[in-house]
Amino acid sequence: MPANEMPAAAGGDAQPDPVALFVSDVHLQPALPRTTQAFLDFLRKHACRAQRLYLLGDLFEYWAGDDDIEDPYNLAVVAALREVSDAGVQLYWIPGNRDFLVGEAFAGAAGLQLLSEPHVLQLAGRKLVLVHGDAQCTDDTGYMAFRAQVRQPGWQAAFLAKSLAERKAIIAGMRSGSREAQREKSYAIMDVNQEAIEDLFAASGAEAMIHGHTHRPAVHRHPAPQGERERHVLPDWDCDATPARGGWLALQYDGTFRHVPVETAAS
Repeated sequence: MPANEMPAAAGGDAQPDPVALFVSDVHLQPALPRTTQAFLDFLRKHACRAQRLYLLGDLFEYWAGDDDIEDPYNLAVVAALREVSDAGVQLYWIPGNRDFLVGEAFAGAAGLQLLSEPHVLQLAGRKLVLVHGDAQCTDDTGYMAFRAQVRQPGWQAAFLAKSLAERKAIIAGMRSGSREAQREKSYAIMDVNQEAIEDLFAASGAEAMIHGHTHRPAVHRHPAPQGERERHVLPDWDCDATPARGGWLALQYDGTFRHVPVETAAS
């Protein structure tokens, strides 16, 4: 079992602008106004200073289809993302388990590029692999079967053919069922499977992995013959809770990582 540690909080000293920021599991929704404002502040104050911004899934609590862009709340988020893109930042999107129906219309409006997962890249002298994280939770066989179903193009086409109101009603039922199912599942079964993680490291050849989904922020060290590899787990956001939680990962030009808590960023 790999050793793990909690990510260190960023200090108060001024930091150089990062080459890339990584964020996931913000779960944006009108019911969480402080979380929404914190994310918009993050885009305006921090994302605009990076070369790249990677959104690694579950930015929204749910996404019923790109025909919901005109909803005033969604429109405000899309406009804020577009401002970052228009400032010259490259925006990239990996779908999560709640917003996998984001499509090309959303991408065009927000000025971002949709990525498939796993996404492997070379950046700041580091070889990275990016995923949302749910595909590595292979011990949760019930969820994996559901994921396989809803990621099929045929299922998605049939679902998107329904009215927006009907889709939202179906999603509300799914979310309720998911909450009930989670109460019956162990803490371990909803975490990533270590064999799945090792397989992804081996297949990608990456030295660092970044993902969210589990809401268990940490830095995990994975020993290997070719050298230690690191796995950064991003936090979920809830600034309407006490204490507030959330944050992002910054990759500096020298190849080092910084975990930045949302409360530090807002101070």
